[in-house]
Amino acid sequence: MRRRLLAWLAVLSLLFAGTVLVAPTAAAHPYCGQAWTSLAKSDPGMSRGQLTDVRAGRHACFDRLVLDVSRPLTGWSVRYVSRVVADGSGHVVPVRGGARMEVVARVGIDPDGPLAVRPGTRLAGTAGFRTFRDVVYAGSFEGVTTVGLGVRARLPFRAFVVPGPGHGSRLVVDVGHRWCAPGHTDC
Repeated sequence: MRRRLLAWLAVLSLLFAGTVLVAPTAAAHPYCGQAWTSLAKSDPGMSRGQLTDVRAGRHACFDRLVLDVSRPLTGWSVRYVSRVVADGSGHVVPVRGGARMEVVARVGIDPDGPLAVRPGTRLAGTAGFRTFRDVVYAGSFEGVTTVGLGVRARLPFRAFVVPGPGHGSRLVVDVGHRWCAPGHTDC
C-alpha cells in the first residue's frame, strides 16, 4: 500500500512539474524581443537650447526618428493623437498614415536656421520605410517645437534621450514594425 501511495505521489509530482514547465510556452511573443507599448511617454521639464535637425532611419525591427538638440533635452513628450495641430495657431497639420504621433521637444528653433519652415513642411523622407509614412514640421511657439509623425498603424514604440554629440542631446523615437512575432497572435 505504501509503495502504491509513493508511486501515485511520484506520478502526480511529474504531472505537476510538466504543467509548470509547459505553461511559459503559452506566453506572449513580442516582435524582435520588444516589450514596448503605445502609451504616451514624456519627461515634463523645460529645456534650453534649440532643435537643430530632424532625421529618420530604418532598422530591422523598427523605424527611428531622431531630433537633434543643441543642449541637454530635459523636456519632451511623445504620444498618439487623433490629429496633429500647429503650435501657436492650433490649425490641423496634415500628416499621412493610419495613425499620427505628436513628438514634442520643449526647445525652440533658430529662426534663421534650416528648421525655420512653415508648418506642414516635410522634414524627412520616408519612402521605403516599413512603418513611417510622414515626418512633418508642426511649428515652434514659446520654446516648444512639435513634429508630426505619421505611421502605418498604432504600433508599439519607445522614446528616450541620448546625450551627445558634444553638449547636445538627441530625442529618439523607435516605432516597431508590428506587435507580435510572425505567426503569433497572443501579444
